[in-house]
Amino acid sequence: MRTTAVLTVENRRLRRRVEDLEALVLRLQADNDRLAAADRDAREAARVAEDLQLA
Repeated sequence: MRTTAVLTVENRRLRRRVEDLEALVLRLQADNDRLAAADRDAREAARVAEDLQLA
């Protein structure tokens, strides 16, 4: 049977894990936003280059 102390330690560990996962989600969202912006920029540059070649 689990004691209160064991449950407290487990609760603390799980809360830290949730905090770590939340931080990871934020980092991955920021990385995704950066990559999406770079992709948009690259696509726009390719469109401009193509338009210049057609002109």
